[in-house]
Amino acid sequence: MTLDALPILQAATIDRVEGLDPVAVRMRAMGLRSGREVMVVRRSRLGGPLQIRVGSTDLIIRPREARLIRIRALR
Repeated sequence: MTLDALPILQAATIDRVEGLDPVAVRMRAMGLRSGREVMVVRRSRLGGPLQIRVGSTDLIIRPREARLIRIRALR
């Protein structure tokens, strides 16, 4: 599953950030790493950006960037 499919306010664990392009490298540098807990806090209308929370940090990312983040939903 990818982060863009995660329901709002449901926690998940990051498996990996796919890709070696500058966007994927930057996301890993911002703390989106394997084993970290993540959740989608808010979605913009009409397919706009997502507000996500990693630890105590909130980030705004595009849906296409969220599709690079592979996750496992927490039970």
